Amino acid sequence: MSLAAGDRPIRVLVADDSELFRELLARVVAGEPGFEVAAVAADGDAAAAMARALRPDVVTMDLHMPDADGYSGIARIMAETPTPILVLTANPTEAAGFRALSLGALDILEKPSATADLGEYGRLIRSRLRLLAGVKVIRHLRGLRERRDAAPAHGARVEVVVIGASLGGPRALAAVLRGLPPDFPAPIAVVQHIADGFTAGLAGWLAQESRLDVREARDGEPLRPGRVLIAPTGRHLVLGEGVARLSEAPPVDTFRPSVTPLFTSAARQYGRRCCGVLLTGMGRDGAEGLRVIKDAGGPTLAQDEATSAVFGMARAAVELGAVDRVLPVDEIPRALRELTR
Repeated sequence: MSLAAGDRPIRVLVADDSELFRELLARVVAGEPGFEVAAVAADGDAAAAMARALRPDVVTMDLHMPDADGYSGIARIMAETPTPILVLTANPTEAAGFRALSLGALDILEKPSATADLGEYGRLIRSRLRLLAGVKVIRHLRGLRERRDAAPAHGARVEVVVIGASLGGPRALAAVLRGLPPDFPAPIAVVQHIADGFTAGLAGWLAQESRLDVREARDGEPLRPGRVLIAPTGRHLVLGEGVARLSEAPPVDTFRPSVTPLFTSAARQYGRRCCGVLLTGMGRDGAEGLRVIKDAGGPTLAQDEATSAVFGMARAAVELGAVDRVLPVDEIPRALRELTR
């Protein structure tokens, strides 16, 4: 791919304490026209200083570095020069890695192994960097207050909640789950688009961030009040009669897991007793599924643009007429508490 006349390359700041990995990543990133390594940094403080001085389009950040780690670097960058940040970690199952997302990083990806195909990894990381470079950065998740329009009347008490999210979703999910009590009276099922292998770590982190029982879903697992099931890597999560089911059916909207099968299965099983929620994310996954829930009589919510990293999936649902209420993410827990009373 060549740059069109006048196009500017995506400028990337690479932060890692390993000189060998910095050099490797710099070669991988610059392996295609359209990318430029603006600088490299050996710790979080150096990365923050370079971000302030050079204003890169996106930062890759290691977490475990001496002197100033990646967490402090992310916090400083978000406070001083908000910039899209891609976290690179050697341990995708480590819940602590998701702390970086709560500080403002947008996405997380596993570092390549010693036997990885660097050509394939290069294509993967460049696609992520290209995506992140065009995303606005949100310092915090408190948005404009909800308009106090009357909510649509809903006679049946909601008995199950289904949630879909993509880019920026872990942080939004944490905000939603944190606002729910430990005795929340409905089970919650979640599809979050995330790199392969990260769902167990995501579930562990969300369990730490909330007062709910958050776990990676297993086939046949009972749906219980206050339990949050996260779709695992590479399998659709759908709802059966009182249980979670995992499926290796073909991808939907290029995703597996996909939000749409979860939503449509919930509508089929629960009808108007199901609430669908679409959070931040790019693309259209889940929009049609949310319309199925609405057509079945269930209430539907979407995160607003002001608090979304990407107002894509929710926008698509709004355009379909599938959304009852568009809310700042910090208002969604209250809406769920009201609907499940």
